[in-house]
Amino acid sequence: MKVAVYPGSFDPITYGHLDILKRGAKIFDKVIVAVLINSAKQPLFSVEERKQMITEAISQTEYGVPVEVDSFEGLLVDYLRDKDIHVILRGLRAISDFEYELQIASINRKLANDVETIFLMTNNMHSFISSGSVKEIAKYGGDVTDLVPSHVVTALREKADYV
Repeated sequence: MKVAVYPGSFDPITYGHLDILKRGAKIFDKVIVAVLINSAKQPLFSVEERKQMITEAISQTEYGVPVEVDSFEGLLVDYLRDKDIHVILRGLRAISDFEYELQIASINRKLANDVETIFLMTNNMHSFISSGSVKEIAKYGGDVTDLVPSHVVTALREKADYV
């Protein structure tokens, strides 16, 4: 069984993330969306809120393969070892993403030489979307309905700082 882990902060999940997930599901027999618990970042949504938003988003689409939602803290390669998984799925929007992702993939490869990172280019219609830009637009009352699922729009509106 070919399994991939799609790691990220997903704060919040966007249509760009879901595009990568949908396309990754065509390649792998199973995909695990793994929310990174990063104590160095101050996410808008808790890990549980992000996992719930992802779960709701993936329930609205048929992927043809199992898609699970999980979370982890620490090194991604340790999470992969614990799950006996050897593939990381990552999305790229632009050249700037590639430079960053290449560094991370190289470090992961150094730490675990049996791990491969697969990059998928985000669909052009989603290439400008980032979780950060979604939060910034929502914070100032902008319309994000074309960038994230409707339940994420609602969750953004419910956050006091983002009304």
